[in-house]
Amino acid sequence: MSEITDNQEIDEKTQSLKKLAATVYLLQLLAFAFAGIPLFIGLAINFIKRADVAGTWVESHFNWQVNSTIILLAGLAVYGFTWATPFGLFVLLPVIVLYIYRLVIGWNALNSNKPVKK
Repeated sequence: MSEITDNQEIDEKTQSLKKLAATVYLLQLLAFAFAGIPLFIGLAINFIKRADVAGTWVESHFNWQVNSTIILLAGLAVYGFTWATPFGLFVLLPVIVLYIYRLVIGWNALNSNKPVKK
């Protein structure tokens, strides 16, 4: 009987962490509409709750989200240096496409209850 209760608690904890990861994916998506502010809120959630997800399959999603944010910010920084040139657009478009791709891959894996494969 104790094992069933323990398993239910683990499942409830994992479900709660899964909802948190889904919230961060949503915040990352909303970053396009709200000037990036939700992106930093999601990043803060990732770092604050990192210890809670350690050792679970949701940890891969938190790492994926942090890496996606870093890639986006690095790409936007490069774009910031090249925006006035025709080359700037060739920097911005692949960065945005890669970011959206990473959001879709991560969110699909989360909905399938699977870790993100690198």
